[in-house]
Amino acid sequence: MVSILEHLHEEPIAVFAILLAVILIVPILVERINLPGLIGLLAAGIILGPHALNLLNPEDPIMPLLSDIGLLYLMFVAGLEIDLDEFQKMKYRAAGFGSLTFFLPLIIGTGVGLIAGFSWVSALLLGSLIASHSLLAYPIVSDYGVTRNPAVVTTLGATIFTDIAALIVLAVCISASTGNLTLAQLTTLILGLAAYSTAVLIGFNRLGHFFFRKFGDNQGNQFLIIFLAIFVAAIGAEVIGIEKIVGAFLAGLAVNEVVGNSRVKEKVVFIGKVLFIPIFFIDIGLLVDLPAFFSNVRVLKLSLSIVTALLIGKYLAAEIARRLYGFRKQEMLTMWGMSLPQVATTLAAALVGNQAGLLDDEVLNAVVIMMLVTALIGPLIVKHTAQSLLSLAVEEQNPKDIDPSQDGFQRQPFIAIVPVHNPKTERYLIEMASVVAGDRNGIIKPLAIACAYSEMDSPYMARIFQQQESLLTKATEISSALDVSSEPILRIDDDVAKGISRVAKEHQASLILMGWSARTSIKARLFGNVIDNVLWSAHCPVAITRLRMSPCNIKTILVPIKQFTSVEVRKIQLATALAKRNNASITLLHVTLGNPKPERMQTLRSCMKTLVGKSAQGINILSKVITNHPPVKAILTESTSHDLVIMYTRRRRSSTGNLRISRLSNQVVNRLLCSLILLGEPHHHSETRSSRQLLSLLHDRSIHEPVKL
Repeated sequence: MVSILEHLHEEPIAVFAILLAVILIVPILVERINLPGLIGLLAAGIILGPHALNLLNPEDPIMPLLSDIGLLYLMFVAGLEIDLDEFQKMKYRAAGFGSLTFFLPLIIGTGVGLIAGFSWVSALLLGSLIASHSLLAYPIVSDYGVTRNPAVVTTLGATIFTDIAALIVLAVCISASTGNLTLAQLTTLILGLAAYSTAVLIGFNRLGHFFFRKFGDNQGNQFLIIFLAIFVAAIGAEVIGIEKIVGAFLAGLAVNEVVGNSRVKEKVVFIGKVLFIPIFFIDIGLLVDLPAFFSNVRVLKLSLSIVTALLIGKYLAAEIARRLYGFRKQEMLTMWGMSLPQVATTLAAALVGNQAGLLDDEVLNAVVIMMLVTALIGPLIVKHTAQSLLSLAVEEQNPKDIDPSQDGFQRQPFIAIVPVHNPKTERYLIEMASVVAGDRNGIIKPLAIACAYSEMDSPYMARIFQQQESLLTKATEISSALDVSSEPILRIDDDVAKGISRVAKEHQASLILMGWSARTSIKARLFGNVIDNVLWSAHCPVAITRLRMSPCNIKTILVPIKQFTSVEVRKIQLATALAKRNNASITLLHVTLGNPKPERMQTLRSCMKTLVGKSAQGINILSKVITNHPPVKAILTESTSHDLVIMYTRRRRSSTGNLRISRLSNQVVNRLLCSLILLGEPHHHSETRSSRQLLSLLHDRSIHEPVKL
């Protein structure tokens, strides 16, 4: 056994194979229990490391290089994913809260270091480790649809300040560790850093625009340019005497605006998140000695002190910001929860400090424990407060701000693309599409995708064509019987999901209507199924249907209402189309955590009715408000007396790169017994006037009319 382990450590290919297996399997398992996948990778490193199973070792030949690349990539992606547009909207508040949430933990953390017997330089570096924050809880506020809340935007913008400030402190501390840092040396360092930062931010930005214009749509060259920028910036940082992670972070900020939300950005982030960054987290886990941690009272005390300093410092910063800017208590708690997780910058700076001899292994162990604790506490707090923010936003909405007259499916004429694949569910799918299209005098376009084969004249392609043509013939017959125009499309494509998205764009579709596809295969669980990929890439709304009865027989429809926006209008328009066709009834359901007064309850019901508009006259519509009840339980309870539930889902990526629908939708979908339509929106769908008015209303009120609780 010993000889086998020795061979593994000496053979880079074996080490790399183990790393790939861990990266592939561990995040999937960990995310099933609602924990970040990167936390699982860190834990895997601890278990597989030299202090446990000894399958991997930080001294293995391949580890230092891959870990260094992962470290640089981590900081680059941190800069790349900062939303500069959101920062601009509230830059003064973001700078104010950023200063508070950096300096207060810095001061408290430095005090903890001095009390623990560290030198001034080491204590200052320790304080800076808890001063920054990572946006680990952002997917939660995104799920609840409160990303534009002023407190959330302020916290997002503050990330820029805290990350840059933490890296500056790191650069100063590393320089000071080499000798006595005089005022002249400090001035030279700061001026050099300012000049270098300006050169990278301006120079890389302009060069990026030039090369992107030069290479046009050649995504391979664009990817290589960005990849090269990471390492050039890192080398440049070391040349002027600062840490290479500072250069990588600045490179991310520099090309942020260049790549925007393009496909090349997706590729850059994807390669980092599925390979290099996970290896870095595994390597950090290899350095952690858990047995020594639990047997060392000093490390336990230091860990407790650091976590306490972090919690207190971040809370004080959020509370002061609440008083300065008039935020509500729920908003303050959201800011606190979002600023707690310490992952990217903290872990990178801790490792650099450890390698420079400023922080010993005990401190590194304590920092890893702090990261684990904050990665759990922060998202839990945000998950609790985000729902309160949503309820508060809804309570402030006014029926006068809602304009349901505009068609939620804005493309005219109305075209529904209906991918057909399963003969058993095809009839229900075409019936549903016919109902929706018929209500708008539109047409449906049944779509069959034939997967491309290397030889177009092969018997295989002939069989595939025959099968797909049979499906399209049946779809045309069904739509004709329902008096709805149809134009069947047969497409050859290398990828089914891309084929669907491309056809929808080519035909300027208003809606893609798909059947449900369960994740039964290993491939679907690991890489996502066709629905996942269409949801992620489509230019128009996507309706995913799981129909347990013919749409022509649906008599009762439940529509949960979250906020009064254009998304809700689209859901209701689907419901009213069915209701008109079948003489069905609609129940609009809103769930709130608070106990609104009777007049507010009446206003909420009025808001829901206003969403429906005049086009639904003659339809039996019930507006129902449930208070102090978990949303999932309320929806499931109401669904037992309905034939169909129409819901909305927000799209986001997991740490493995796969699509994940919002948590609430996921919980309801897995337990719902009746038919379901899940409506997903494209990335950059245009907002209706009511949405823009509402966001403006909330923004103005939060600034000029602070609410006292």
